[in-house]
Amino acid sequence: MAAYLCPPAVIHGEHTVKTSEIVAEVRDRHPHAAWAPRIDGIAASTGIETRGWMLPLETAVAPGNGGGLQAVGIGSAQEALARDGFTQQDVDRVIAALESIPGPQTVQERTAPAWEAVQSYGERAARGALQIAGLDAADVDCLITSHSTTPALPGLDVALANKLALRNDVMMLPATQWACIAGTRSLALAADLVAADPDRVVLVVIAEALSTTYQPADDTLESLIVRLLFADTAVATVVTGRPRRESVLRLDSAWHHTLPGTQDLHRLETRADGTHFVMDRRGPRAVQETVSAMWEWLRVRYQDDPDSWHPDVLLAHPGGTRVLEYMEQTMPDAWPSGLLDYSRDSYTTGNRGGAAVFDIMRRAHDAGQKPGSRAVLYAAAPGLTATALEGEWL
Repeated sequence: MAAYLCPPAVIHGEHTVKTSEIVAEVRDRHPHAAWAPRIDGIAASTGIETRGWMLPLETAVAPGNGGGLQAVGIGSAQEALARDGFTQQDVDRVIAALESIPGPQTVQERTAPAWEAVQSYGERAARGALQIAGLDAADVDCLITSHSTTPALPGLDVALANKLALRNDVMMLPATQWACIAGTRSLALAADLVAADPDRVVLVVIAEALSTTYQPADDTLESLIVRLLFADTAVATVVTGRPRRESVLRLDSAWHHTLPGTQDLHRLETRADGTHFVMDRRGPRAVQETVSAMWEWLRVRYQDDPDSWHPDVLLAHPGGTRVLEYMEQTMPDAWPSGLLDYSRDSYTTGNRGGAAVFDIMRRAHDAGQKPGSRAVLYAAAPGLTATALEGEWL
């Protein structure tokens, strides 16, 4: 399964959103929430001071274009008031008052600008990855895309095929529901594709506007955490079946794991006011099960060399720092410390979802990861499902 990766292009959201700004907005909107007295401590515990969004915070918290009667309609409200004995003058006054109350954004109002941004950022990342690899759009044989937070049909694959002017015979594989696992699973798929045809060139593009899950009206603790965690990022890389001068990482094997009966722990829900990311407090423990299974996969894979083999770097996106701590606690004692440093560093500016592993990889590359370093890439996603890859830095 030899597949060769060029350095990824990483495009961060250009709008810097400070944690202090989010805290101020949430505190002003939900002063009586049960968690309100603890909001500063909760925000500090994330370790995130700023994150980049594709759109500014003001866009996420702005009211919708329709008034307070948007859901039921003016006609229905007028009829109901008239049946209750209101005079026409009173009906007009009440309708005017209700119309002046701003309503929440609709799904279209919230998603449409984010979808435009995802396409634009995805194109920039794709062009950057091709430039890094020393290739042109005409060289691409297959395009794998993911954008879980902005559902669209046609999706990012078709959008990029047109924006980049890809060949008409390019194989397009959209994977819009991979979410946090998009980085590792897209690479595993790309590796399979180039194994079948070593001359094939695969372009992987992941663009996530996770800020679309920022829901101002939600007052749950889980919603607060979501607002504090997520960042927007577009990433892309080129995968080939033969080494190139630009290649920096060789993938040698892949592993997949899914936990049955865990599909409701973390999920996206589309409601009248947009996309909501629903978290369950049991989620981190379930993700830990996938980590334990990955350790077992590596143990069996290197059982003939148990004392000397270990990764030199772990590019891991398990969804949060709590599971990173679990990984450190459960990895073999003989393994060196600091394997997760780049993963931790990435989290300090937000959870990037499916784009995270590429961002972590880029950090390792920019820091000068040594050739011959053994690397493990891992990610877990709603499902709960996980994919890991193992290979060597070139």
